[in-house]
Amino acid sequence: MRSYLYVPGDAPQKLDKALGRGADALIVDLEDAVPAAGKDRARALVAGWLDALPAYGRPQVWVRVNPGLAGEDDVRAVVCPRLAGVCLAKAGGAAEVAALGAVIATAEEDRGLPVGTVAVVPLLESAAAILDASAIARAPRVARLQIGEADLRAELGVTLGADERELLFVRSQVVLASAAAGIAPPVASVSTDYRDVLALRASTVAFRRLGFLGRACIHPAQIPVVNEVFTPTAEELAEAADLVRRFDAAVGSGAGILVDVDGRMVDAAVVRAARRLLTLAT
Repeated sequence: MRSYLYVPGDAPQKLDKALGRGADALIVDLEDAVPAAGKDRARALVAGWLDALPAYGRPQVWVRVNPGLAGEDDVRAVVCPRLAGVCLAKAGGAAEVAALGAVIATAEEDRGLPVGTVAVVPLLESAAAILDASAIARAPRVARLQIGEADLRAELGVTLGADERELLFVRSQVVLASAAAGIAPPVASVSTDYRDVLALRASTVAFRRLGFLGRACIHPAQIPVVNEVFTPTAEELAEAADLVRRFDAAVGSGAGILVDVDGRMVDAAVVRAARRLLTLAT
């Protein structure tokens, strides 16, 4: 998944249009985008919309749920065959993620789904959540992590400069926690200025270099840029395939390493990165 488009859960017309916007996945929002008085209506709308979709297909559909008891009500309403998973807003810790997983399991059983079908992406939006990222990443059902940087910046008192180095430590810590837990790389946070596509591209490239895979979007105009950055070029894929092929041949002949055309040593670690790149094209 390269691009995740946020869509308000209380706007049926936007939900229908979002399906054709080119995003790899949608995040239907039952949290910040929906006022407290409209939660019940939004849940019913999203549940009906999901049930009307084919059981399989693209884009993937995720739902951002509220923390606490409201999130449990969200889960009970939206778990269905078409739901890929839920994004837990303001995840408080591993115990909270595990508790939500138990609610999801009951909802899966009620809908006749195999237990474990619905994944969870915790949104790390506080200093405490960032410091607990390793434990949260290992919680049941967690597929990957995402940072909610707007709330986090407000708590930390951080103002981003042009290169956004102020959050480099936070971002790298979440990448490390994800890799250590053996889950997918984290999703990069949104850029709120959807009009500046050059800045979006630069920051998305920086996220990819840090080890993120995919980015959340708040506007359809951001999707082509994000998809482009996280799509390997034909040249990158050709180089990776050639490297893997030659390395496998070298190993088959009894060698553990090879030297590339530029005189650099290539070992299993380098080839592992090449194989990962190739998986992005499948």
